[in-house]
Amino acid sequence: MKLAVWTYEGPPHVGAMRVATAMHGLHYVLHAPQGDTYADLLFTMIERLPHRPPVTYTTFQARDLGSDTAELFKRTLGDAYERFKPQAIMVGASCTAELIQDDPGGLGRTLGLPVPVVPLELPSYQRKENWGASETLYQLVRAFAGANAPEPGTHRPPRDPAARPSCNILGPTALGFRHRDDVDEITLLLQRLGVEVRVTAPRGASPADLARLGEADFNVVLYPETGEATARWLEKTFGQPRTQTVPIGIGATRAFIREVAELAGIDPSAELDREQSRLPWYSRSIDSTYLTGKRVFIFADATHAVAAARVAAHEFGFEVVGVGTYDRSFARDVRAVAEELGTEALITDDYLEVEDRIAELRPELVLGTQMERHIAKRLGIGCAVISAPVHVQDYPARRSPQMGFEGANVLWDTWVHPLMMGLEEHLLGMFRGDFEFHDDAGASHHGAAATARPAEPAPEPEPEQPANDADGPHWSQDADRELRKIPFFVRGKARRNTETFARERGFDTITIETLYDAKAHFAR
Repeated sequence: MKLAVWTYEGPPHVGAMRVATAMHGLHYVLHAPQGDTYADLLFTMIERLPHRPPVTYTTFQARDLGSDTAELFKRTLGDAYERFKPQAIMVGASCTAELIQDDPGGLGRTLGLPVPVVPLELPSYQRKENWGASETLYQLVRAFAGANAPEPGTHRPPRDPAARPSCNILGPTALGFRHRDDVDEITLLLQRLGVEVRVTAPRGASPADLARLGEADFNVVLYPETGEATARWLEKTFGQPRTQTVPIGIGATRAFIREVAELAGIDPSAELDREQSRLPWYSRSIDSTYLTGKRVFIFADATHAVAAARVAAHEFGFEVVGVGTYDRSFARDVRAVAEELGTEALITDDYLEVEDRIAELRPELVLGTQMERHIAKRLGIGCAVISAPVHVQDYPARRSPQMGFEGANVLWDTWVHPLMMGLEEHLLGMFRGDFEFHDDAGASHHGAAATARPAEPAPEPEPEQPANDADGPHWSQDADRELRKIPFFVRGKARRNTETFARERGFDTITIETLYDAKAHFAR
């Protein structure tokens, strides 16, 4: 066992909470000790939902282990039904309660409640949060849509030509990264194409809605981590095809439109001809050349990592120097896109390995989770968050999708600004000692005169030790001090070029002269 300060995923019952909290008419009774009762913090503090999550705990304590915890569970389950009167109840155990083997599913059946009780068996010590969300949705859909399934081998009848094509949207949950806004954006896109959205699940659905999933013509899978297993079962059981493209970025959104049009039997040309995003214009503009070739490292859940890698390389003109994910279930997809872009995939759930890789590659931009945001800040690198796990600031009150044409505009803003704002930060640093811009000067736009500088100059700071690699040329303090004068958003490239220059010439130490000689060499 390895103790970590941060984790990318919680245990699988947290994934089950994400599904239950996203739905209505469903309640989750969780056999759990007092210390596992943190759902309220996740959803009401981080996502800032206006309602409490529909989760009831047994909250047994150490002294209860000497008595009948099974009776405690049955009593809690009965009380939860009487209080909330849901359409259906899920029952399961947290990672700690799993060890006492009380069998919540079997206990739930013995009560004879007048609503369906869906047991969840989520192996907490082998699986994690995303798998838990996927398995929960799969079990719920089988329980409610399975009753309406046709006989095996029955062919799906063709759609009535007079009827509008219809689909379901699968995958969005509570505590998902921009799931609310993505669903809004893609629903509008489908409506413009003339496709009716029957059910969005689990977000916004009820158990009764899950029962009619089989009525739609096809399924749109927005988040494969949570929706893929369910979509496969619906395809096998009801003959519903599913989309394969996640519409993040201009190219993927256009491919998604064509895919939906083919499944729905409609003409997509009107929607494809509409210019709805400013990203293509920016990519063609002279300003974008400033960012061409910027080195980018990407680490996220698989859906966002794969999409971000392709958008960064093909739509922004960045150089993707590394891509990875913490979700081993989709490692093959991430390795495939890494090979496609000529880089190496990093598959790990250890944030320290991610930090080491970022420090080694020295990118100019990091696209990742809230963990990578902290890592990038510590290393002085620009960062944009593109994936869960995230913090409260990544649940904005405004609409801020990642998907569709408007999502491409959001990507432009959030990815480009950390690089562009670097110039302003550098200028502020350059002029910090100026008589007009020092820290004690008055605000110029208020008309106040600049105050005089303190009579006693501040003591000189201790010289920073150069950040030297063990296996490369060593930087002298003067050269390192000169290097730090270069704007941080191009400093990494200057450092790499200088070290390459010194290594090729067999220099053990990089001096100021070496730095300027390298600059002249690479400027030819």
